[in-house]
Amino acid sequence: MIQVGINGYGTIGKRVADAVRKQPDMEVVGVAKTRPNFEASTAVDKGFDLYAAVEERKPRFAEAGIDLAGDVEELVEASDIVVDACPSGIGADNAAMYEEYDTPALLQGGEDAEVVDGSFNARSNFDTVEGMNLVRVVSCNTTGLSRLVAPLQEAYGIEKVRATLVRRGGDPAQTDRGPINDILPNPVGLPSHHGPDVNTIFPDLSIDTLGLKVPATLMHTHSVNITLDADPSTEEVRELLDDQRRTFVIPEWLGLDGAGALKELAQDSDRPRGDIWENCVWGESITVQSDVGEGQSDLYLFQAIHQESDVVPENVDAIRAVLGTESQEESIATTNDAMGLDESLAPTEARE
Repeated sequence: MIQVGINGYGTIGKRVADAVRKQPDMEVVGVAKTRPNFEASTAVDKGFDLYAAVEERKPRFAEAGIDLAGDVEELVEASDIVVDACPSGIGADNAAMYEEYDTPALLQGGEDAEVVDGSFNARSNFDTVEGMNLVRVVSCNTTGLSRLVAPLQEAYGIEKVRATLVRRGGDPAQTDRGPINDILPNPVGLPSHHGPDVNTIFPDLSIDTLGLKVPATLMHTHSVNITLDADPSTEEVRELLDDQRRTFVIPEWLGLDGAGALKELAQDSDRPRGDIWENCVWGESITVQSDVGEGQSDLYLFQAIHQESDVVPENVDAIRAVLGTESQEESIATTNDAMGLDESLAPTEARE
């Protein structure tokens, strides 16, 4: 069994811990927190061993009545691999600790690509990270764009990707984030960081991205235009995307007109925390126009990305990819089956 440590038990860490626990070939050694709070208490209630990430704050756990299994260094030493789900920037600071204990680690998309040996997306470059010491699982938006690009690149070839990202202001629990009543170009300068980030997965891809930040917490929405080096029909592209394991092509009859409805569907489908691990592509938005140039076409679509959860299966797959324990196809199938990701959000009739 692969022994997995989770350093950071917040939005991503707690979801990864639950997902790892469900895998048939993995065990959670424990989770690390910087301070006692409801998440630390929840981790203990779930039976996870809790480790202190900051030595001088250990007395605060005792004062809160929360037992510790040790220090974060002990967690790292006992693990075959660590998933670092700390806030942006902290993962880079932790790199020296992982190196000291010769324990490979996965950082999250908020870290700079220059900090790691390689960036990872399960659908796109699974086989490139085996044996690396420090790997970055790319951000929620980059994960969503990479999942979309990979099958289109393979099937048709791509000349250019143009994407506008309408980004949530913060996660539901991030009360310090905004805007409250505004729409912000984010950033004002072009491109946004997402295009260069996708290039860490697809180095030769021509991609331009723009970003807007809005007063919402539920999901991100992408408006995407891709010039294909082929001229498939709209239905062919729709079928291609519908066949992807982590893409949900939304049937029109379901009446899912936005992120709120998608989250409601996830809750009604008994997804843990109402999570949506898949790219959600509105089927009726998929449109192919053939008047671009000889042998080329323009693809347009909208997709929604649940920023709290779409990277969770990617972290699980990255564990196996780095350690070389399963192939891409085997790992994705194992992860999906264990998490229930192969069970479509839509009723069976919607997939026929």
